[in-house]
Amino acid sequence: MKRGFASDNNAGVHPEILKAMASVNQGHMVGYGGDPVTEQAVNQFKKEFGDDIDVYFVFNGTGANVLSLSSLTHSFNSIICAETAHIQVDECGAPEKLTGCKLLPVKTVNGKIFPDEIKKYLHGFDFEHHAQPGIISISQVTELGTVYSVEEIRAITTLAHEYGLSVHMDGARIANAAVALDLPFKAFTKDAGIDVLSFGGTKNGMMMGEAVVFFDPEQARSTKYIRKQSMQLFSKMRFVGAQFLAYFENELWKKNASHANKMANLLETEIAKINGIKLTQKTGANGVFAILPKEIISKLQEQYFFYVWDEATSEVRWMTSFDTTEDDIYGFVEALKRLL
Repeated sequence: MKRGFASDNNAGVHPEILKAMASVNQGHMVGYGGDPVTEQAVNQFKKEFGDDIDVYFVFNGTGANVLSLSSLTHSFNSIICAETAHIQVDECGAPEKLTGCKLLPVKTVNGKIFPDEIKKYLHGFDFEHHAQPGIISISQVTELGTVYSVEEIRAITTLAHEYGLSVHMDGARIANAAVALDLPFKAFTKDAGIDVLSFGGTKNGMMMGEAVVFFDPEQARSTKYIRKQSMQLFSKMRFVGAQFLAYFENELWKKNASHANKMANLLETEIAKINGIKLTQKTGANGVFAILPKEIISKLQEQYFFYVWDEATSEVRWMTSFDTTEDDIYGFVEALKRLL
């Protein structure tokens, strides 16, 4: 398989993660999370976020988002999100199907949504003919590779709580955001007013398994039942717990995300030197977005795998990962120059 920049999902599994999984692959342990490895992993999350949290492990990012949203909504609620949000664009309608809620996409030019735009959807309260606004969902890192500041997040959570809404963060690339902000996870989640977090690791070196973190355990009173109904309850959960233990040990998450971000910044720097290429977003983490001449895209894809983000404008997305090398970057840039 040729290397490329299509997705950080396409990278393999970090050797330390595989080693951790193998280390718990002996003997028998109670299933469905009743094992000591899972307990240790939950305790590790409490070290990051405080003891007053609830943690639920699930299979994947869509499962984490759906479980988060399902736990904090009723089917008559609406979910406010960016028009580019993963729950809106890339989850095959799973949030609508499994929550019963209406998604209200907010226009965005950089993947972020802001209070002034959100306010336009905060109406119809107590009017039975309208879906009742219930939760705001933001992505950190956004789908356009940008990163919310703590102040931007707090402005959204303050507005939401004033209106009685909750706020969900899709943290599929939360490690990349933490590195970009140079802050601990807690500073831009729990401390900034987020209610529930989808904490991802698969895009940063893990094999499988994400975590749903509730910062008020009272909001998770039904979550264990919803997780089972949603088919997101692992039987051999120790293999997820072991991954998170290795992920946090010696800050492997930080090492991986730092490298991915560094490679994206290098790619952005090199692309900026090329005439005829337009960068469309400021690279905040590990994604680079650019507009290319349409006629060279397919030829470049023959050498390096990547996706077209917007067919109409010939905008492409290049993602770096923990195993991207400088040779990958410079080889790709040279290939692009030759085609131009």
